[in-house]
Amino acid sequence: MLNYPAGRKMRIIVSEHIWDFDFQAALQQISEQRREQALKFKHEQGRRLCVLAYQLLKQALCEEYGITENPIFDYNENGKPSLHGHPEIFFNLSHCKDAVACVVSHQPVGIDVESLRQYSESLAEYCMNDEELRQINSSDSPDGEFVRLWTMKEATIKLLGTTISDGLKDTVDTTRYKYTTVCRQRYIYTVCENLY
Repeated sequence: MLNYPAGRKMRIIVSEHIWDFDFQAALQQISEQRREQALKFKHEQGRRLCVLAYQLLKQALCEEYGITENPIFDYNENGKPSLHGHPEIFFNLSHCKDAVACVVSHQPVGIDVESLRQYSESLAEYCMNDEELRQINSSDSPDGEFVRLWTMKEATIKLLGTTISDGLKDTVDTTRYKYTTVCRQRYIYTVCENLY
């Protein structure tokens, strides 16, 4: 848990245990809404990621707010979920092939987790601005720096509840948002929150 001054707090949970739980039992312990979403995935891994993300959210809501019932989601026009009946609680979920991440907060928040992958200059030129390209190209680890910046962009987009096509090159604004980036050997995740 990350604690902030003046009672501001946030709970971040990350799990790599994608294959370490009883999937059929877990399906019976989640909401019908989430079960339907999970079963729409074509492959088992996608289904497991969807269920595990929901389980992490349930854990965070129970630990932080004492909420034990299965959460139901409402969605904005861009598909950003919110908790039905709990407008005071903000959350975000993300997953990649290596991990699932969940963040719960008292204020709008976004999270993104991405597996490390080989740096693609053409992809970077498409989605990064000139300063970000300089950062990547001068880094000791261009692969990691690209993924770090990408997760910052995704987390910001998810915080704002917009779409990926909305100003992708100019999304990251370190003067307007606070970023927490954590690196692991196989993946990187970033949390973005509003600075008040």
